[in-house]
This record gives sequence, C-alpha cells and structure tokens, in this order.
Amino acid sequence: MSETVLATRGLTSGYGKAVICQDVTLALSTGQIICIIGPNGAGKSTLLKTIAGVVRPISGSVQVAGREIAGLSAAQVARSGMAYVPQEANVFRQLTTHENLAMGAWGDPARTDKARARVYDMFPDLRSLRRERAGNLSGGQRQMVAFGMALMLEPQVLLLDEPSAGLSPLMVRQMFDIVRRVNAEGVAILMVEQNAIEGLRIAHRGLVMAAGRVAFEGAAEELLTSKEVSDLYLGTRA
Repeated sequence: MSETVLATRGLTSGYGKAVICQDVTLALSTGQIICIIGPNGAGKSTLLKTIAGVVRPISGSVQVAGREIAGLSAAQVARSGMAYVPQEANVFRQLTTHENLAMGAWGDPARTDKARARVYDMFPDLRSLRRERAGNLSGGQRQMVAFGMALMLEPQVLLLDEPSAGLSPLMVRQMFDIVRRVNAEGVAILMVEQNAIEGLRIAHRGLVMAAGRVAFEGAAEELLTSKEVSDLYLGTRA
C-alpha cells in the first residue's frame, strides 16, 4: 500500500504583503509523480519554493513522511529527505561536474564517493564530463548535473521546477526519460512543468493551479482528456 511521503494542507505563502499561493492542499505518495500545470503567474514555482523552505509560509502545513517542516530553512528541509531542483541557478558554474556533485552531498561528506558513483551509473554522460566546468555545459547537461546534485543525499522526495525549460525538443524527451528513470528508482516526484501535455503524460496525478489556488486535481489521464482543462490550460485537445 502506498504511503504519503509529502503532504501540504492549507498552504499559503507569498512575498512581503503579496499572497501568491492560497490554501494549497496536496498529497504525494511513494512511487508517484505529480505534475503541476497552469498559466504563468499561477503560483506554481512559489509553491515549490515554499515546500522546499526557500520561501517561508504564511500559514498551513508541510509534512515529509509525517514530520512537520513548514517554516524550516532550506538546509533543514534538505536534511528531512527532500531535494529541490530550481529552474535557474541550479549548478555552480565555476565548479566541475565532479565538484558540483560533491556539493550536493555537503550534509554527509562520508557518503560522497558512493553516492557520486550511483549518480554516474544513472547518468553515464556525466562521467565523461566530470572534469568539465558546469558553466561550459549545455542546458540539458547542466540539468543532468542539477538532478545528480539533488540525488546525492538519496531523497525520498524530489521537487522539480520546470525541468524541460529552455531545452531543445530532443533534450526535452531525454529529460522526461530521466524523470521517469529517477522515479523508477523509488523517488517520489513533485514537478512543475510548462510543457503541460508531456508532463502529464509521464505523471500519475496532476494539479492545475490558477490565481494561486488548485483549480483542478485528478489522475493525469483524466486531466489530459478533460475538455475543460484542455480548452483552458493545454491549448489543444489531448
């Protein structure tokens, strides 16, 4: 039976006096991918940042494996079993791939070599790029490094903010293959994705956000075939 590894209840957050996310409740189970879609400005990325501890919540609950983490710092959240891959500034450009992966395990340096070997096994392309500075890599390669850094602490939950953003069509397909591969390794994934149709195709469940709130929620296949969701948010009938 699947267990809930990440849950929010009534989560509200924003910046200063501006409320961006309002009363968001969701539950992510073991082995599951949830894809969050919606128009620009809907609050999707702010939601992930709040769960990750980058933005402090105004109110509400965030739990990882039953432990309350709302209000903890990003570093404390990372130690709770959750890793976050932001859309931008997700690698250290002056460091090599090998050094970036080591930074991903800063909280547990004794495990660095073993964890890094596992990442190289999962992403063989990174092994040949281990001495290359991250700033010299392509967008897709940097995304693989960012994935690898997040996996260094062997998280239960992975938060992905727009993993396909700015990539070529070929790299988009490869990136979604990587998401599936990581999920198959046992990592539950909460993913924000502007490529809504492709994101929902690899997800188990979907959330549609609009104006900071959850407008629709359900099985990914149901959202893909929903006329209302398609007309409003997918741009075409799936």
